[in-house]
Amino acid sequence: MADNGCGFPAPGLHSFLFQPIATVGGFEFNKVMLLALITTVLVVGFFWAAFGKAKVVPGKLQMVGEAGYDFVRRGIVYETLGKKEGEKYVPLMVSLFFFIWIMNIWSVIPLAQFPVSSIIAFPAVLAVIVYLVWLSITFKKHGFAGGFKNLTGYDKSLGPVLPLVVVIEFFSNVLVRPFTHAVRLFANMFAGHLLLVMFTVASWYLLNSYMIPAAGVSFLMTIVMILFELFVQAVQAYVFVLLACSYVQGALAEQH
Repeated sequence: MADNGCGFPAPGLHSFLFQPIATVGGFEFNKVMLLALITTVLVVGFFWAAFGKAKVVPGKLQMVGEAGYDFVRRGIVYETLGKKEGEKYVPLMVSLFFFIWIMNIWSVIPLAQFPVSSIIAFPAVLAVIVYLVWLSITFKKHGFAGGFKNLTGYDKSLGPVLPLVVVIEFFSNVLVRPFTHAVRLFANMFAGHLLLVMFTVASWYLLNSYMIPAAGVSFLMTIVMILFELFVQAVQAYVFVLLACSYVQGALAEQH
């Protein structure tokens, strides 16, 4: 923790930096990477255990897996893409949702206490995956010329404003879209973790300064923020997948 001169170890960017826990072949492996790896194992392991030997009459684990899978399939994919078009994209969206959700939820897990998504590299890679899927669907369905029209909103009926619309739509869809998709998730998790660290450290600092009432209020706010973060963590996973589905829907549409 950094000390700003007044004795209070204020959280900052240093709260998101970790020393490597291992170095393999010159590659440094730190806590965030470990949590991401554990997340992958948990998500794959859970669904493998739930559906590896699926039964007509499901057991408890299979029922939980089916509930989670069905929530994403019906609540997000079908609602956005429809059943016919959306079914083929369900596995991708389910994987994204649970991977992001578990990465987020580490923030409130003892010992881990860090949301993986607050490191921009992880949301960025996921956004790039969605971006590449979206572009490939766009050009596969419409061809090069049709795909270009889909990306830029090209429509001759726009008349004199057509060039301006094409430039704005191209900039918005091709350049800005993956950036905002990643930053939306990253920024929420970054800010949430910073608030949690602030109230947690403040509680300890005030308690050690014998400011018991103030420490109690800060600790109460820590509990409130944890509960709020549990909600935000699920919402951000939902929003990321919802946006991914909306991008796919736009790629499949005849006109953007």
